Amino acid sequence: MHSKKKQLSNSRLYCIVDVKKRPLEIKRLLKKITSAGVDIVQLREKTEQFQRLLTAAKLIKANSSKTKPILIINDRVDIARLSSADGVHLGQSDITIKDARKILGPGKIVGISCHSLAQAKRAQASGADYISIGPIYKTPTKKGVPAIGERLLSEVSNKINIPVFAIGGINRKNLDKIKRKGIKRIAVHRAITRAKNPAGEATRLKQLLRCN
Repeated sequence: MHSKKKQLSNSRLYCIVDVKKRPLEIKRLLKKITSAGVDIVQLREKTEQFQRLLTAAKLIKANSSKTKPILIINDRVDIARLSSADGVHLGQSDITIKDARKILGPGKIVGISCHSLAQAKRAQASGADYISIGPIYKTPTKKGVPAIGERLLSEVSNKINIPVFAIGGINRKNLDKIKRKGIKRIAVHRAITRAKNPAGEATRLKQLLRCN
């Protein structure tokens, strides 16, 4: 197994970071949160600022901390390749998993957002390395996308064998509900990046994920 894919199998805390700040500010933030327990970092740029995303990705990849988090690029397979990131995260309307694999190569990680059990099954059959399932709760970062609630989590946990990250409005207050459904991996954005103490919040979330 490729080392990053092995690392993926042991990962529990995934943080999505919007590329709105300067690259050096992002670098400082990521150093703090990865040292505090974040296993995977996804860089996301929704305004199509190609150079800003590429610059941030290259800087972070070149200066990764001793913890060496998995670096994922949202949507942009081209930037994932140019920056030597560890992989890409796709949406349901993006390039196919198969084509992303052709561009990035077999050693890279390809994940995909899923909103139903059927989509999760298709992703697994298509060779995805992991999926995110959600949004579990209503969240402003997914405007116009209805929350799916907790109902699917047990089914997905039982029927999907690749890593599954619950996503969407998850925080310390509702994490226990997610875990009771059999999911012990989460992807968050606001819970860490909007916290007064991002590193402290990452530490607390990781501790809760480790508890049975």
